[in-house]
Order: sequence, then structure tokens, then C-alpha cells
Amino acid sequence: MASKRGEKEALRRERLARQQAADSAARRRRRLGMVAATVLVVAAVIAVLAVVAAGGGDGGSAGQASLYPKESIPAPHKVGLAEAAQAAGCVVKDPKDEGNTHVTGPVTYHTNPPTSGPHNPTPAGDGVYTTAPQKENYVHTLEHGRIELQFRPGAPAKLRGQLKALFDEDPYHMLLMPNNTGMPYVVAATAWTHLIGCKSVNDKTWDALRAFRDAYRDQAPERLP
Repeated sequence: MASKRGEKEALRRERLARQQAADSAARRRRRLGMVAATVLVVAAVIAVLAVVAAGGGDGGSAGQASLYPKESIPAPHKVGLAEAAQAAGCVVKDPKDEGNTHVTGPVTYHTNPPTSGPHNPTPAGDGVYTTAPQKENYVHTLEHGRIELQFRPGAPAKLRGQLKALFDEDPYHMLLMPNNTGMPYVVAATAWTHLIGCKSVNDKTWDALRAFRDAYRDQAPERLP
């Protein structure tokens, strides 16, 4: 009898040990599941923030309407870039490539506005801006083949509206923004290692900017959608 009771007690202890081990394993799985869920949530938040940082344009329709009143520009005339720029009194430059490494801090560029060089890992998105992104972000965007239309802060409302009209003609892979680098031009457009700058604006300016856009859009080291 004593032997049978001992066997039963041993079996009970064995079952109890197995149950405790199973409970412990279940707790570990729950903890790992919670950790994994937390990691996924953090990753999702980071992704959302990156999308917001790189999102196209800003200011909403009301802010854009205020900065870019409705205006019209002369109809396009097909003309080569050099001829169009000369007629408009604009300069066309092809600065040397300053590199394309990724950095997280501020960069001093050798052209104004910048046309290449080290840049932030997050590119600025396409679209219309009421406040310019950081230059390190939109230099990255140039590397993706974009054309960036820029105007000197304080430019007349009519000019801002005319630039918006030009942007709206063909907004594919385009950005429009106030300049934030103190450029010496009233209006400029940049592409990767290319620049057109206009110190004054006339009816010929729009064909010059169109010719620049058509010559250099999607002509960069990284062609991304």
C-alpha cells in the first residue's frame, strides 16, 4: 500500500511539474508576442512619420491659394533651352557633381540653389509647398530626377501665381517652393547638376523654364516613381 501511495504521489508531482512547465512556456510566448506587437507598432509609427516627412507639398488648399493666387502665363512655344534662356535673359549652368552620400546634419553646398551633394536620407515629396523643405531633403529629391521650381521669398503675388500655373501645366515629378538658400535669382529651376536662374521675369521666362523642365526631368542618377 505504501508503495502504491508513493507511486501515485510521484505521478502527481510529475503531472504538476509538466503543468508548471507548460504554464511557464505559455507565459514566455505571451511576453514574446507582446514584444513583437510593440516592435510592429513602433515600426508603423516610424513609417508614418517618414511618409509625413516626405509627403508631397504642404499648407493645404487654403494655404496654397493664399500664396499662389490664380494667374495665367503665355502659351508654350517649342524652343531649345539655350535659345529660350537667352531670349528670357536667364543663365543656364551645369555645376559639377558634389556627390550623393547620405548625411543627417546640415550641408554647405557650392551652388545656390543647390544642384547636388550629400543629402538627407529622406527625400522631399513632389508637389506645391508654402514653406520649403530642408535643402538636404530636396537635394535628395533632385537625385531622383525631379525638377524644382523656386522663387525668391517676397516675390510678387502675380509671379507666384504664374509659377503655379506653370507647375499645373505638367506637375509630374515637379516641386514648387519658396527658396530658402538666399539665391541670387528671382526665379530658378534646378535638376541634378543643372540650374537655370532668372534675375528678372518676362513673357519669355516661361518657355525657358519649360525647356529646362523638358530637358532634365528624370535625367538623374536614380530614376524613381
